[in-house]
Amino acid sequence: MATIKPFKGIRPPQNLVEEIASRPYDVLDSEEARVEAGDNEKSLYHIIKPEIDFEPGTSEYDPRVYDKAAENFKKFQEKGWLCQDQKEAYYIYAQTMKGKTQYGLVVGAFVDDYLNGVIKKHELTRRDKEEDRMKHVRVCDANIEPVFFAYPDNSLLNDIIMRYAAGKPEYDFVAPIDGFRHQLWVINDDKDIAAITAEFAKMPALYIADGHHRSAAAALVGAEKAKNNPNHKGNEEYNYFMAVCFQASQLTVLDYNRVVKDLNGLTSEQFLEAIAKNFTVEDKGEAIYKPQHLHEFSLYLDGHWFALNAKEGTYDDKDPIGVLDVDISSRLILDDILGIKDLRSDKRIDFVGGLRGLEELKRRVDSGEMRMALALYPVSMKQIIDIADSGKIMPPKATWFEPKLRSGLIIHKLD
Repeated sequence: MATIKPFKGIRPPQNLVEEIASRPYDVLDSEEARVEAGDNEKSLYHIIKPEIDFEPGTSEYDPRVYDKAAENFKKFQEKGWLCQDQKEAYYIYAQTMKGKTQYGLVVGAFVDDYLNGVIKKHELTRRDKEEDRMKHVRVCDANIEPVFFAYPDNSLLNDIIMRYAAGKPEYDFVAPIDGFRHQLWVINDDKDIAAITAEFAKMPALYIADGHHRSAAAALVGAEKAKNNPNHKGNEEYNYFMAVCFQASQLTVLDYNRVVKDLNGLTSEQFLEAIAKNFTVEDKGEAIYKPQHLHEFSLYLDGHWFALNAKEGTYDDKDPIGVLDVDISSRLILDDILGIKDLRSDKRIDFVGGLRGLEELKRRVDSGEMRMALALYPVSMKQIIDIADSGKIMPPKATWFEPKLRSGLIIHKLD
């Protein structure tokens, strides 16, 4: 059962939140962060992408960069740009994208739940990326950025959330670049806090939606602190890390598409012929064509869109991995025909998140940069949960969640 607790969040005063809040560290590179921060000394990028405070080209893994993160975090607090709440609380964080709002509960998630598999994952993590985030958590002694969890729909929790959401939020702003709305409410009523904690205690599992490396890093640093503390009791703040938990039905998973640089020596005709062994192929013409259902793919090649439907027997409906379109396309097109064995390391393939649309696939092929594009039907939350429950791992680059969590609204200190 899931253990959570409220915490004393560190957050910006209302009048500074828009200056401080930023996109997550892993959705932009150092130079993009430098440009976005501009001359704004209050931007959270000075803490989560502190290489921008050094000369261009400085590695984000330079030891000076981690020290700078801690120095800037301290400075933000000393200057009153980040202030700690006096009372432990849960928080409601709402995001609105294209008229649809999802409401998350910001909680302290239990490190042991991650280590024991109550918090379930569906992606592999890379040790180098874990270590990078662990260093950041260690030097700041805080979870600067939240992770993104899903939980089974719960009417009691929904009632509490909607009661608060009917009132005036602490924060309410529309972010630049993406135009998404972000709102925050504080839950500091003891009865509501107890009810939320009790409802989570009934849940057999929580699911990481986005932020596998941040989750791993936060949990591993918490476990490390417990091991190194001779007076460890189990109720210390480092036993918990910050997560925003959304009801599964509210989340939007977008398609995560593929573009490939060449046809592995084949002509277009030979490539289509090879595909026809495992898929029905229908030329849809020049107008953009989006996959309409599971096991249908959209191929863009030579200025035309083709609908590809996987034939019976090419997938196993009873296998939570084998039924996934990312697995079908990886096995039968990318590997068998194009010779792309490792999606993580092969330089011939790139990935385009669904928010950019199929127009971006067309643009990259038409420009000559890429030879073909493959659009997939989005993975469902049910598929993600089924895989996590089965203990299996999704193929790489399978899920794209939008909207991304805004960083800088709340920070969780580990002391």
